[in-house]
Amino acid sequence: MLHTHRLELDDATLREWTATVLDADPESGIVLDRSAFYPGGGGQPPDHGVLLWSGVQTRIVGVRYADDLRLIPAEGDPIPPVGTEVQGAIEDDRRTALMRTHSGLHVLSGVVFRDFGALVTGSNMEPLEGRLDFNLDGVPDGFKQAVEDAINAEVEADRGISAYSLPRDEAFAIPDIIRTATNLLPPEIEIVRIVDIDGLDVQADGGTHVASTRMVGRMRVVKVENKGKGFRRIRVALAD
Repeated sequence: MLHTHRLELDDATLREWTATVLDADPESGIVLDRSAFYPGGGGQPPDHGVLLWSGVQTRIVGVRYADDLRLIPAEGDPIPPVGTEVQGAIEDDRRTALMRTHSGLHVLSGVVFRDFGALVTGSNMEPLEGRLDFNLDGVPDGFKQAVEDAINAEVEADRGISAYSLPRDEAFAIPDIIRTATNLLPPEIEIVRIVDIDGLDVQADGGTHVASTRMVGRMRVVKVENKGKGFRRIRVALAD
């Protein structure tokens, strides 16, 4: 059971907070009682940031799942002792770019599912760029431009994006709640977090997102790749 209360799931806009160190080790990392660092998952990389304490700065360069959420300090940086009160701060430009990118990929997933009935088979993202793989046997002429036009129409529609949690049975009663070709949700997960793009896309997801599609910004379909029979990869980039 995690001892860290995950603040980023309550408020994805939070960038600074206070916390107490529960455990600290240069190798295994730092555990806080409260943290807004997104630990990574669903293709979204972990946050970077700092902990400030007693006039000292500890840079955080990653997060790992172990017995708890453990913040990974930069090599050689000082480690706050157990019991220390710290000020946490997320690197805003990186987190905001990743939120925009993650929401943009949900827009892409929703459009390709709606218009072509295809499910996601893989994903990856970095700030302002990402890709989704789909189980598409083939694509029609003009597919790349059609997808780009459709996703940007959804951006301009300014659809609201919300997150909420449901018991597993209620979540799986939602049609097409799993938009991946394989259900990756572990059976022991009893409460499912849902990300809902109003009128376009509803799916199980644990990442951080912007509040509306317009906040994603304009997207460009960089490339459509053939990854073998029945699979297509769509790469997108977001405007700065």
